[in-house]
Amino acid sequence: MPEIDVCLTGGGTAGHVTPHFALVPGMKARGWGMFYVGGAGLEKPLVEAQGIAFKTIATGKLRRYLSLKNLVDLFKIAFGLVQALLILIARRPSVVFSKGGFVSVPVAWAAWLLRIPVVSHESDVTPGLATKLIAPLAKKIVFTFAETAKYLPANAERVGTPVRAELFAGDRAKGLALCGFDPSEPLPTWLVMGGSQGSQRLNDALLAILPELAKTARVIHLTGKGKTLAYAHPRYRGFEFVTAELPDLYAASDLVLSRAGANSIFEFLALRKPMLLIPLEIGSRGDQVVNAASFVKSGWAEVLRETELTAASLAMKMGELEAGREGIMAKQQSFDGRDAAEKILGVLEAVARPPSAPR
Repeated sequence: MPEIDVCLTGGGTAGHVTPHFALVPGMKARGWGMFYVGGAGLEKPLVEAQGIAFKTIATGKLRRYLSLKNLVDLFKIAFGLVQALLILIARRPSVVFSKGGFVSVPVAWAAWLLRIPVVSHESDVTPGLATKLIAPLAKKIVFTFAETAKYLPANAERVGTPVRAELFAGDRAKGLALCGFDPSEPLPTWLVMGGSQGSQRLNDALLAILPELAKTARVIHLTGKGKTLAYAHPRYRGFEFVTAELPDLYAASDLVLSRAGANSIFEFLALRKPMLLIPLEIGSRGDQVVNAASFVKSGWAEVLRETELTAASLAMKMGELEAGREGIMAKQQSFDGRDAAEKILGVLEAVARPPSAPR
């Protein structure tokens, strides 16, 4: 058994999963053990692709509105709690690190019942429901935005968002070749992405302007699974979902059009990508709207509200971002978030149960 053994948890969207991977090299370098507890959703293939052992539990979605599904999901959550207890009793990790999402709640609760320390990371400006349910039981809450401190208890600490080291090693030539783009064309390349699930509203607006946009720019489009656009052009390449190719596609991109999930926008910021954000607003709790507003305030991005999204407004705002890209990149130079992973590892080491503690 390694000196420190970490249980990782979180899921529901890629933003609750991929930040874990920024911690893995540091944990391996320290000789720590690790495993992941999550649901059978998108987190499972993402985690297993990293070579991390994965344990599956039942999951129930945490809804903020009245629905008969809430009753069914209460039983799923209860069953997931029992499964998490059995997994943690068998492994007895030193610490649990949660990245949020509904799957993390029963794991954190089970850890608390077993007196295993819990550290939870909040990426958004306003804490999500999972963080609110975990916070009273956690040894430490770590967070990204300075504005978040007022929502959290006294044991909270700002550490930033960990960014995977491999994202800085992307190869622009490989990314352009992957898309079949002509590298000799002196044209900007847009990366368009609507989150891990894709955005139909964003895709529809983009499709309407692609014929004109492709005259002056190249477009790399992460459409979301099952959302491929019926559009063919030498300067447009769509992918439903990518994993290993992402660093090269980032490197090939000059400008970004995206939702405003915290983890993605901090990746763009760390890579100095001017971005136009269309935060998820309709049918959401509004966390992405607040995230985007914080980035605009810092001069790191421009924003187009989802309620104002049309083909015409999208074309106009993309043109404005391209015209002002140098100014945004200059302001982005003030940000340096490469130490976030080390800060989180330091917190985990500080709160982990000592090897001498009974397991």
